[in-house]
Amino acid sequence: MEKVLNINLKVWRQANPEVAGRFEEYKVETSPDSSFLEMFDVLNEQLINSGQEPVAFDHDCREGICGMCSMVINGRPHGPKKAVTTCQLHMRSFNDGDTVVVEPWRADAFPVIKDLTVNRSSFDKIIASGGYISVNTGNAVDANSMLIPKDDADTAFEAATCIGCGACVSACKNASAMLFVGAKVTQLATLPQGKAEREKRVVAMVNAMDAEGFGACSNTGACAAECPKGIPLSVIATLNKEYTKAKMKGF
Repeated sequence: MEKVLNINLKVWRQANPEVAGRFEEYKVETSPDSSFLEMFDVLNEQLINSGQEPVAFDHDCREGICGMCSMVINGRPHGPKKAVTTCQLHMRSFNDGDTVVVEPWRADAFPVIKDLTVNRSSFDKIIASGGYISVNTGNAVDANSMLIPKDDADTAFEAATCIGCGACVSACKNASAMLFVGAKVTQLATLPQGKAEREKRVVAMVNAMDAEGFGACSNTGACAAECPKGIPLSVIATLNKEYTKAKMKGF
């Protein structure tokens, strides 16, 4: 007989940004092999069948790629497991009878839309300000015709794994976006194609980050500790270095 977990949920419910939110309590029976989002699917089916409003939450790929599944679970972004997104978290990580508290990202720059869904367009605005390469890089070249040191390639690839989920902001006591911006700046500034615009890019992205209301970095490291893709704190050091050099050049 398949094992069943009985989970007590405390879920943040908020109809829209203009009204106060509250926690609502629910009971769910689920399989230990279900993902956390599949458990929420079961909950929403229960709510719909009983004539209640389902819980709004973000999701898309459910494969740990898109970063949409933004939930704070028992006080930790994406839950208790390290280096996983909410959609990769399985219910076997909990015990029968556990009480699980689920909240949205908590940051002024990520206002709640409804329930567990927040508006992360502030990240989009930061990327739009400079997180791209706009100079003419020519046609695609043959592999290995542009030699890039392996250390540089590894650093750029590591930074490029950032999925922009916002867990770093949610984990930070200051709601700082430095890990996110640092990852994007490091990725592009490390490779030859991105060096032509590096000064303009970093100043524009930092200005956009400040304009969106993110807090300052105080180097507590919570962002890197909760990042599901393991982005290291070194990208913040790279961001600070790139920004300082750009300002010294008058950008």
